[in-house]
Amino acid sequence: MIISFHFFRRQIIFRKTGKMKILVLNCGSSSIKYALYDMDTKEVMASGGAERVGIEGSFVKVKLPNGEKKTVMHDIPEHTEGVKFIFSLLTDPEIGAIKDLKEIDAVGHRMVHGGERFNQSVLLTEEVLEAFEECSDLAPLHNPANLKGVRAVSELMPGLPQVGVFDTAFHQTMPKKAFMYAIPYRLYKQFGVRRYGFHGTSHRYVSQRVCEFLDVNPKGKRIITCHIGNGGSIAAVVDGKCVDTSMGLTPLEGLMMGTRSGDIDGGAITFLQKKLDLNADGMSNLLNKQSGVLGITDESSDMRDVENAAKEGNDRAQLALDMYFYRIKKYIGAYAAAMGGVDIIVFTAGVGENQVGMREAVCGGLEFLGVKFDKEKNNVRGEEAVISADDSKVTVCVIPTDEELMIASDTMALVQK
Repeated sequence: MIISFHFFRRQIIFRKTGKMKILVLNCGSSSIKYALYDMDTKEVMASGGAERVGIEGSFVKVKLPNGEKKTVMHDIPEHTEGVKFIFSLLTDPEIGAIKDLKEIDAVGHRMVHGGERFNQSVLLTEEVLEAFEECSDLAPLHNPANLKGVRAVSELMPGLPQVGVFDTAFHQTMPKKAFMYAIPYRLYKQFGVRRYGFHGTSHRYVSQRVCEFLDVNPKGKRIITCHIGNGGSIAAVVDGKCVDTSMGLTPLEGLMMGTRSGDIDGGAITFLQKKLDLNADGMSNLLNKQSGVLGITDESSDMRDVENAAKEGNDRAQLALDMYFYRIKKYIGAYAAAMGGVDIIVFTAGVGENQVGMREAVCGGLEFLGVKFDKEKNNVRGEEAVISADDSKVTVCVIPTDEELMIASDTMALVQK
């Protein structure tokens, strides 16, 4: 994307008015999520998402200003058409939030895999996009979709500033001893095979926000952030910087997840591949889409369904919960050891913010670390709260994540710079 006079003209307007509207786009392989922010108030003016992009029966779910949700059916054969239709909805006389697309000052994109090239958010120039495209081997489903979103905006609104915010960037502060795999070193140099980690924007947001919430300085604090959703990861954060994280080269490693296996012996993978006569794609599908909670229960990957089934006496559902909680607890213990202790533990994302029983099960038995849990305080869902006892040496919190606001904030900072 060429940075034109239009871009510099916008910078002058920003300085004079201080007012900005930022559109955040998250383009997946078959979806496009969006949120439009008024950065003066941090208010979400409009949000929603296109689903089944490139698949028959595509539609856009729109959240109206009054909180009502509306589904709009529309044929979306590819991402450019999807972005174009989202733009039309933003300016729609009935359900839109703005009168003219010119009110959008910049677009921030969630970019999944930046490899070792990107350790912070960047303005998306043609040179940056070429470097990002070279990382596509590391995320073949997500990076090309992210790129399509950027190209679509460039085509529809030439010259509009765009910023890339990378899922992997926050984890680039990990030391080599934490991110290297014990495989021939040449494979790291040749193919970039190492731990990268994901959910970085979420881990960055909640590790910063919890310090603001508790009114403490991140300097000197050892924080464990638990992003627990259908996909889940944990990060160890010291002085505001990531020193380790559970996901690896791909989002498959680490915790047991909704449909992902998490940690598994590499020998078990090759064993099953031979026994089931699977090629690499078949094995990847087994581990990423048929395993985890779904694989154990053989019924659902939704933790609400699994929790209800366990209450009704379903042994497999109870086993899935036990395994799920155990993995989270094990990583918390490992990261506390790696950091020489822990000061703050944070739960976030869909399950982390809402599943009361998960937090209780995970924190039970962590007294040796200094955790003193408060069951009454823990009875919260989707709101910022301290859920440890007042005299607990380790503060345990629930902090709802806001990756979109983080992307919008980074975008505003870069285009104003």
